[in-house]
Amino acid sequence: MADAIKVDATKETKAQRVERLKRELNPWAARSEIDRFAREGFEAIPPEWLNTYFRWWGMYVQGDGVGAVGGKGGEGKAVPYFMLRIRIPNGFLTAPQLHAVADLTERHARGIADLTVRQNIQLHWIPVEALPEVLDTLGGVGLVSLGACGDVTRNVTGCPVAGVDAAEILDASPLVHAATAMLNGSPEFYNLPRKFKASITGCRTWCSSPEINDVALTAIRDPRTGEAGFSLRVGGGLSTDPRLGTRLDAFVRPDQVLAVVKAVAELFRDSDELRQSREKARLKFLFLHHGWTGERFLAELERRLGVALAPGVHEAPPDDAGRDHVGVHPQRQDGYAYVGAAVLRGRIAPAQMRAAADLASWFGAGEIRTTGMQSLLIPGVRWNRTGALARELEAAGLPVHASPFRRGTVACTGTEFCKLALSETKGFSRWLVEELEARLPGYDQYLRVHVTGCPNSCGQHWTADIGIEGKKIKVDGEMVDAYYFCVGGGLGRGPSLARPVGYRVAATEVPAAIERLLRTYLADRREDETFRAFCHRHTDAELRGALAGEAVAAVARDLPAGRPPHGEDG
Repeated sequence: MADAIKVDATKETKAQRVERLKRELNPWAARSEIDRFAREGFEAIPPEWLNTYFRWWGMYVQGDGVGAVGGKGGEGKAVPYFMLRIRIPNGFLTAPQLHAVADLTERHARGIADLTVRQNIQLHWIPVEALPEVLDTLGGVGLVSLGACGDVTRNVTGCPVAGVDAAEILDASPLVHAATAMLNGSPEFYNLPRKFKASITGCRTWCSSPEINDVALTAIRDPRTGEAGFSLRVGGGLSTDPRLGTRLDAFVRPDQVLAVVKAVAELFRDSDELRQSREKARLKFLFLHHGWTGERFLAELERRLGVALAPGVHEAPPDDAGRDHVGVHPQRQDGYAYVGAAVLRGRIAPAQMRAAADLASWFGAGEIRTTGMQSLLIPGVRWNRTGALARELEAAGLPVHASPFRRGTVACTGTEFCKLALSETKGFSRWLVEELEARLPGYDQYLRVHVTGCPNSCGQHWTADIGIEGKKIKVDGEMVDAYYFCVGGGLGRGPSLARPVGYRVAATEVPAAIERLLRTYLADRREDETFRAFCHRHTDAELRGALAGEAVAAVARDLPAGRPPHGEDG
């Protein structure tokens, strides 16, 4: 019998193997195994834990710094260290929590931590021997890595200024925390077909990017009654098959939100057709490959709820600008403000975390909040003290008055730690920002430049004004990092995915290409025309020519045929 099982296992597809492993074990119920591995060492860890189960605890085996080209089958080689992602629901942190993360980063992560596009914090270089201490320390301050990766509900995102935003429709953060408690760690939801991303926001700016989540609720008022509720979107997501979420014809009352989120998660969990291929397992593939429509989804959702939702009401999506919360902004509480600081490429040092935590205690109420643009903010600051706080943050390398390039650039993990990446992103992004600031010192237009190390879009390049996708090209006989350009993306009013325009250059040539494109925009734009609108009224050939400085032929994106992303997107 054992031999027969072994033979059958050798014939499994990747999807069949992962599905079998999930049926055999709920990793959330196996913390004792992690403790055992810490005692016995890295060599004691079996493949099913290294390649699958650790993800349910927010951990990946770290890449060797070479990326995908250093391995086989589209995935690079690993080293015996872990990336560990800390789950930060709604981006809400306290000063003691951030101090604890800073201490762990310094003690076990070689001083390297990154803010992510889902408001989380990632640590790197964690040895297996330190994992119990890390998990216990996080738990001691009310933080977890549980469910930050894997085929589960990822961090539930929301507006980081919930409860203090002067313009918000309602404070949705209690719903974010309630949804997290309902889904994360629950044995009902440990085995989903793939990752499941949820966002619930009460703000008007949609700063949590609801359009690219599996399920998203955005606050809205019924114009007939003035009642506050939510619009509902499903099936959004990026990666190599980007899709903006479908808005359903539904008005969701606040007291219905948890039931709706749970029913969508159950629908996803029970969709066996999504378990046949890891590459096509996200909720969006019900729409992309299985013929589902918004009407069918709503009907199935209401069947599971056992009640019909009220019909949707008119919605006015926001502009795409201003989602990062950088700067000084008035709160709903009279005389108070929140102060947002740019964190260049999301990389934050222990000393900066401690500074932010201490400043939050000195100038505010000891609260820090992370944003989906890899930045942070401090709420509850008296207006007459915002200038002093801004100066202190600036001294810590966290500028409040940052250039459009510094506040608008996002970067994924890249080859430094990710086994799927083709290009290095973090160091490159820092250099790119510095180059653009030097080349275009007077540029003052809001701009999102997203850097992603491979086509999987963990850096969300599909939603950027300028999205660049990591590649490799040969220059003088040597393979070097390169980037392929996609432009004109954006969310909110008139959402659109960035267009691949057929232009690819070595990484060293990217700043000059962006400078040429932005100078063309500044010279030729119409009155009050945004960069995205400028891109929309120009052809691919025209934009490619602006990037290159001359007419050039288009090149293909050169998509890999191999592995799907497994969650390096934070």
